[in-house]
Amino acid sequence: MTGKPVILSAHARWRAQRRGVEEATVIEIATVPEQVVPVRPGREVRQARRGDPKSGREHVVRVVVDTGAEADIVVPVYRSSKLDKYWRTT
Repeated sequence: MTGKPVILSAHARWRAQRRGVEEATVIEIATVPEQVVPVRPGREVRQARRGDPKSGREHVVRVVVDTGAEADIVVPVYRSSKLDKYWRTT
């Protein structure tokens, strides 16, 4: 996205592992998201839709990123089946 390195905080690694999201997926979404939702200056949510192999349902993986001059730092990571709530259509 910006060419800056993406760093996962310890909290983000723990959350990703706990929620069954692989680190490679987190890095991919942080680097090349389907959507970017601004939160406030210096923070944005980068998200992408993914299929859940266990349930066969689609869900959204949301990666919250603090954008810095030198690197983008992933803070929390989570996934949700509530596409209607989080996915922006406009």
